[in-house]
Amino acid sequence: MTQRVKITYISLLVLLPICIIAGTSLGAFKIEFEQCANILLNLFGADNYSDFTNPQHNVLLYIRLPRVCLSMMIGAALAVSGAGLQGLFRNPLADPGLIGISAGAMLAASIAIIMGLQFTSGFLGYYSISFATFLGAILTTIIVFKLSKSNKSTNIATMLLAGIAINALAGAVTGFIIYLSDDDQLRDITFWSLGSLGGADWEKVIALIPLIILPIIMIARLAKKLDVYALGESEALCLGVNVNSLKRRLVVWVTISVGACVAIAGMIGFIGLLIPHITRLLVGPKHRNLIWISAILGALVLSISDLLCRLIVAPAELPIGILTAILGTPLFLALLIQQKRKING
Repeated sequence: MTQRVKITYISLLVLLPICIIAGTSLGAFKIEFEQCANILLNLFGADNYSDFTNPQHNVLLYIRLPRVCLSMMIGAALAVSGAGLQGLFRNPLADPGLIGISAGAMLAASIAIIMGLQFTSGFLGYYSISFATFLGAILTTIIVFKLSKSNKSTNIATMLLAGIAINALAGAVTGFIIYLSDDDQLRDITFWSLGSLGGADWEKVIALIPLIILPIIMIARLAKKLDVYALGESEALCLGVNVNSLKRRLVVWVTISVGACVAIAGMIGFIGLLIPHITRLLVGPKHRNLIWISAILGALVLSISDLLCRLIVAPAELPIGILTAILGTPLFLALLIQQKRKING
């Protein structure tokens, strides 16, 4: 591990607790930094000092802390998924939306909303849109995989084209559903399309842990194979990499991870595209470093973005998808211009 990589790891890990304290203390209901630290210390039994009120304790523990945890988990998952797909396509401009995962999930959510599944009784009714969204992401991936199969192998170029076609079709059908929807349904569909972490609670955090942590670990385990695959498909085959297995496993884990994120928070753009790109500039293209640092940076960026969404129009909230697009677009264009200048000398 080079000195530059070590410094990057340490810097980002130092920022994590700072980000957690900022995310839990700032907002429409103010909690002082010292009170926030005391509540968190009391939570882990490390401090008996209790200079905080019961409302402050409840707001931090049951509203803000699960929201910060959720934002960090989703940010890490989207960033790692983006890094994995960029390695698979050997293209730094690839992201989870490229093969239609997000569009398929959004279409399924729209269908669930217009059918009124969220108003059915019981556990299934409460989580019906999330279930439908996750199922939509998986079904979309299966369709793209089937379309890209050729002679028992998966063609990356065909997968890309199939993803673009599925994106277009899903977008068109979603648009038609929006046209047919009433005001309440339109509001719900807009919520999913713009993204929000407003419904965060410990149930969602716990439900999301295996669907995010496991894919991140499994994608990280493919790091060495992705490094070899970067040399080219035929070269990877010659060096003993089972390319078809690599493609299949990577896309499956990305689908599970992104599908779970969209099911809980709706569509959040630019994290999967931009974070791996920035990480690559910081630590280079080696996937072992790229994946783990992307996870930490993605967690930080989405957590900070969510905090800004709560502060900019307080006491209301700005949809997080809007903010990530506003912040991400100029930054990404600046990175592209910088790269172009390097290429041109």
